[in-house]
Amino acid sequence: MTAVSPWLALPGGRPSPAHTRRLRAAHETLVTRGSPPPRSAVREVVWDSWRRSLGSGVDPDGQHPPVDLLDDDLAAYRAAHPLAPVLPVIRRLLVEDAEADRMIVAVTDAEGRMLWVEGDRRLRTLAEGMHFVAGARWSEEVAGTNAPGTALALDHPVQIYGSEHYRRPVQPWSCSAAPVHHPVTGVLLGAIDVTGGDHVASPHVLTLVRATVAAVESELRWLHREEEARGPARPAPVRATAPLLEVLGRERARLTTPRGPLELSLRHSELLLLLAEAAAAGEGRTTEQLAAECHAADTAAVTVRAELSRLRRLVGADLVGSRPYRLLGPLETDLDRVRALLDRGAVGAALDRYPGPVLPRSCAPGVVAARRRTAAALRSAVLRSRRPELLLRWTALPEARDDVAVWQACLEALPAGSPRRGAVAGHLLSLRRGARA
Repeated sequence: MTAVSPWLALPGGRPSPAHTRRLRAAHETLVTRGSPPPRSAVREVVWDSWRRSLGSGVDPDGQHPPVDLLDDDLAAYRAAHPLAPVLPVIRRLLVEDAEADRMIVAVTDAEGRMLWVEGDRRLRTLAEGMHFVAGARWSEEVAGTNAPGTALALDHPVQIYGSEHYRRPVQPWSCSAAPVHHPVTGVLLGAIDVTGGDHVASPHVLTLVRATVAAVESELRWLHREEEARGPARPAPVRATAPLLEVLGRERARLTTPRGPLELSLRHSELLLLLAEAAAAGEGRTTEQLAAECHAADTAAVTVRAELSRLRRLVGADLVGSRPYRLLGPLETDLDRVRALLDRGAVGAALDRYPGPVLPRSCAPGVVAARRRTAAALRSAVLRSRRPELLLRWTALPEARDDVAVWQACLEALPAGSPRRGAVAGHLLSLRRGARA
């Protein structure tokens, strides 16, 4: 007797109403009580994924997965991705017949971000409603059990039938996905997924997806050999890039220029950040203004002027000008990058770029103000999102340690039965007791 593959959702090719009812009952039991279902009700691979989703704080009824990449950022990222050269293979084997087969074909990166979503136009329009679009992140930790996310989490081809999805808004869909590796280095590059109705969970669709992955990896191997045969490529022209000032989560700033990285003293870190913040508003600063922004107490302007003179010698007079003191050219900060992501609504990506507060050791009034503005903007965006995985990430930062409102929002957002609820509720209780003491 042949063993049934645990990676197949519907070995018989069709779901039965009884099977769907068992899955929904098991899912309800897990998300409301955290209890395991009967052994025969759910595949082990799905049950394990459900538990990981619950532990990550994924809300089974919550907001749709985040869209991390948009417009020019998405186009640039796709163009540079290793799977871009083999997209014609995927289109020839899967996309060309997708409309006739009532399917959507998606290609992700190794983090579960959708790079290309093509196929049946009507289905794609419907899928947009749940953020199944290019640029959205469908990793298991934020989107719950789904074929591309689970295939990447387990590094194995897998099918997910409708009611096996952890998030209820995705349960009308079924999907089959397989990871793609670089054939020479073995590095995980992403996943290829087919999404549609119940028929997508039949065994032959997973076979088709795996065959496409094999063809893609074969093409990648051939491209690699061609590249080696051509010899070392000519170095691409160096594009001028703006210097980068990193101040988030760092006791002292790091300035990276075409000449290389430079660690700044705390005072120089403060001065250059203050000039960058002024430049963002199209302004410069007098010595007296910088003295007020750098020191809580009265400080002679001559002291600040001497520090600025040393800073100009260090970073170059072509970057920092005088009379008034100002930036003479573009200077990007990691603070700018976080703000740009928040402006686009990419809260998860902004948190990814936020390792900690602005120059946490600095007591300079201007730096303290920038630190508070940044933390307040992130806090507000996370609270508005109501997404448990973002709230959990924010509570792990020092800024949220004593923030009752954030911990309360996190507790309310976590699904019933989440193993994280106990720790969150306990910390919230201790904060409230401390406030009453």
